[in-house]
Amino acid sequence: MTLSCPFSPKELRQLVLQHQGLLQPASGKKAVAEVLKQISYVQLDSIYVVERAHHHVLYNRVKNYQPKLLDKALEQKQSFEYWSHAAAFLPAEDYRFSLQRKLLLQNGNNHWFNPEQQLMNEVLARIEAEGPLKASDFAGDTGNSGQKNGAWWDWQPAKQALEQLFMQGKLMVAKRDKFQKVYDLAERVWPDHHQHQPPTDAEFAEYLIERCLQSQAVATVQQIGYLRKNMQLVLKQQLKQQLEQGRVLSFLLDGKTYYHRPQLVLTNDLPPKVPNKVWLLSPFDNLVIQRDRLKQLFNFDYQIEVYVPAAKRQIGYYSLPVLYKDQFIGQVDVKADRASKTLLLQHLVLDEQVKLTDALKAALLKAVLDYASFNGCETWQLVKTSARIRDWLVS
Repeated sequence: MTLSCPFSPKELRQLVLQHQGLLQPASGKKAVAEVLKQISYVQLDSIYVVERAHHHVLYNRVKNYQPKLLDKALEQKQSFEYWSHAAAFLPAEDYRFSLQRKLLLQNGNNHWFNPEQQLMNEVLARIEAEGPLKASDFAGDTGNSGQKNGAWWDWQPAKQALEQLFMQGKLMVAKRDKFQKVYDLAERVWPDHHQHQPPTDAEFAEYLIERCLQSQAVATVQQIGYLRKNMQLVLKQQLKQQLEQGRVLSFLLDGKTYYHRPQLVLTNDLPPKVPNKVWLLSPFDNLVIQRDRLKQLFNFDYQIEVYVPAAKRQIGYYSLPVLYKDQFIGQVDVKADRASKTLLLQHLVLDEQVKLTDALKAALLKAVLDYASFNGCETWQLVKTSARIRDWLVS
C-alpha cells in the first residue's frame, strides 16, 4: 500500500543527509572503507582545477581526510576501482556485483569502442610477463590502425585494449600513479578473483535496492536504477516482492513513488541533529549527482558548467553547491592557484532569500578556510560576488 509521505520536508532532507554520511564524519583506520560501504561508491573524475572529485567527496565525510588514505584503502583491498553508474571506487564487499557487467563485456558487449582482439591478447600477455603497466608504457604502439594519440575518445589502440580488458575484468587497477591507471592481472590484484560467482539479475536488483536505500534513505525505482541499462523491469519486480514481504515501504511525493526500509520510520520522531555547518560539495558528490532528485527533495536546481560554453556560463567553470545545515543556499566557482597557494572564489552566488546572519558567515568562512587547506592553499581570495554578500563577509 502506497501512503502519503510520512516525513516533513525538513525531516526528509535530514534523513538523506544522515544516510549520506555528512552529519557525522567517520574516523579511524577504516574510515574510508566505512564511508565507501555507507554511500555505495565514490565517483572518479579527472578535473584538477581543485582537488579531484573522489577525494573531495571523501573529504566531506572522513575526519582529517588525506588522499593517501584512499590509496591505502586500495592497497589493503578495502576498495577496488570499477564502474558504478560511472567510473568509481567501490567497497570491497561489492566486488561480486561488478562481475555482471564484466560478464556482459566478455560475451561481446563493448564499453566505448571495439578494440582489436589480437592487440588485447598481446597487451594481456605483456602484463602477465612484465607485471603492472600503465598506458604510457605502450607509447609508440599504434597497432594495425595506425592511430596516434588524440582526444579521450580517440585513444591509441593499446590504451583502448587496456580499457576493454579492464572493463571485462581480466585486468584491474593495482594503483594510480599521478592519476594514471596502473594495470595488472585481476588474479594478482584480487587474489580470490575466481572464487566469486556473478549475481543473477534478481540478486543484482536486490543489491541495487539495498545500496541505494542504505545510502539515500528514500528513492524511486528510477533513482535506484540510475544509468543502469535494462534494470527497470527487474527492479520493479523485486520492489513489488519486497513490498509484499514488508521489507520495504512506499509513499507518494509529488506524484512519484518513493521506497524506504521500515526501520526508517523509527527515526521519524527523532530527526538527526544538523550542525551549524556549511559544506562545499563536489559537483560529483553522491548527494547531488542525480539532479532531478536534488530538485525534488531539496528544491535546488543545479548544473555543472564545465560542459557549457564559457560565454553562456552563469556561475563559472567548476561551481560547487553550497549546503548550509539542511538546505542548499547557492554555488561558488572555485580554482586552486597552486603557484601562489591561493584558493580563488571566482564567483560566489547565494540565493536572494538567504538571511545573511553571523552564524552563516562563521560557518561559511570556516568551510572556505578548511577547503583551502585541503587544496594545499594557505589563503583564499574572493574574486567576484554581489555587493550585498561582499559587504556582509568583510563586515
